[in-house]
Amino acid sequence: MNSKRSGMPAQHADSGLILSKGRDTDALKRILKNRLSALKRLMALTALLIGGCSTPGADQDANKLRELTILYTNDEHGWMEGMEPHQSAAHLFQLWREQEGYSEEGPFLILSGGDNWTGPAISTWSEGRSMVEVMNAMQYDASAVGNHEFDFGLDVIKARAEEADFPYLSANTRWRSNGLTPTELGILPYTVTTVNDIRVGIVGLTTLDTPTATNPDNVRELNFLGYERALRETLPALEAEDTDINLVIAHVCQDPLEQLIYRTQDLDIALFGAGHCNEQIARQVQDTVLLGGGFHFTAYAIATFSVDLTTSEVRNLSLSARNNEQSAPDRSVASIVSGWAEQTEAILSEEIAFSARTLPRQEPELGQIIVGSWLLADSSADVAITNAGGIRTDLPAGKIDVGTLVSMMPFDNSIIALDLDGHTIRRALETGARPIVGGLHRAGSDWILTRRNEPLDDGQIYRVLVNSFMYAGGDDYEMIAEADPDGFDTGINYRQPFQDWLKSQESSNDNPLLIEP
Repeated sequence: MNSKRSGMPAQHADSGLILSKGRDTDALKRILKNRLSALKRLMALTALLIGGCSTPGADQDANKLRELTILYTNDEHGWMEGMEPHQSAAHLFQLWREQEGYSEEGPFLILSGGDNWTGPAISTWSEGRSMVEVMNAMQYDASAVGNHEFDFGLDVIKARAEEADFPYLSANTRWRSNGLTPTELGILPYTVTTVNDIRVGIVGLTTLDTPTATNPDNVRELNFLGYERALRETLPALEAEDTDINLVIAHVCQDPLEQLIYRTQDLDIALFGAGHCNEQIARQVQDTVLLGGGFHFTAYAIATFSVDLTTSEVRNLSLSARNNEQSAPDRSVASIVSGWAEQTEAILSEEIAFSARTLPRQEPELGQIIVGSWLLADSSADVAITNAGGIRTDLPAGKIDVGTLVSMMPFDNSIIALDLDGHTIRRALETGARPIVGGLHRAGSDWILTRRNEPLDDGQIYRVLVNSFMYAGGDDYEMIAEADPDGFDTGINYRQPFQDWLKSQESSNDNPLLIEP
């Protein structure tokens, strides 16, 4: 039984603290802490039994109940301006004030499940600096490290962590060289804070998908431990800090988190917050709360706990998931967002094209135009392959400016030129994640080279263009670099040929770009 959450003392067969040979000091600390909790409860029970001899103050000391409310978001991805009207970061912060009664003095913690900044141009262009400033103004208390926190390299996450008024947490991110947490980058395994007299321990976890869900080159020096192992290594440190309640914020999807909750019931964790899969969740798994705040500031999750400081008992009072539906923004946050919008407007407002209709990111035509623009930019190439995950938004109807393209293709990926045999190309198209290919088309069960109008030959060498994320092994494209480890980095961002192609169409409001479905 979970002694802290149930309020029941841990039971031992012996009446003294007799440890077997080899029992570590952490075990001794846990036993001492359980004995201390039992003694506190015995003192509280004694105070209740003598009742009439107690003073009102003594009764209050014997039952120190405190409340703690968690406000939780994840996968914000830089959408500080909002995906829709009234769904901005400023609207959400005002909603918390009006609907949840949030105040700096109140019993609140604001937490994120990670992936804070890669997204629209207002965040991506500054490599997340604008987003950290917004989260500071929203008074976040901690964020898990998501895979996209590594998109711009280790120097950038270090810079963002230094700018943040809150810690970035990941207990399972370690240096490959020595197995230690990369605190030099500003990444901590956990933090302890006090809210409403409650000592709160917060542990972070990062998805095991990270080596292939960001540019693998950016995290080659890092290792990502299994979630359970990381928690079991970290929780004793929190116990030594004498925390009253322990929480986990994780850039991890709901299903693996549920399994983790079942496996770690003995670790006395009151809440797990999810991320990575953009899920909106508020439910209990066993005695543990599981939250997910949706995505892009469109929603959040909330849970309120009652903590008895005398007995260390933790009870959940309420939990729910709610949408960001607010009519008025918080002025201070809105001012920061407006300031960043003005800074990026001058750089990103150059009009590139004007489209007659929206072209959804899932439509094959958009991907074909993108890889086709690569082949136009490099006439020596036979094939171009990109991953669908590199296209993050639709190509909208109306004005298309540089900011539109940065939001649509936000990553710092360059185009790599390499020589691949037909067999490797075929493997990449069959086993890589969601490939978009140009220069090849299907004819029955075979691939046909469009330019030459001949079948793909497994034994022949072709010039192929891919993005640097794929070349580094992202999205299960490891076979590409294995086949040609000497690929040439052109230094051209993967969105640039598409931008050049759009501009060459000389479209306008009177002469819009027409792309047939």
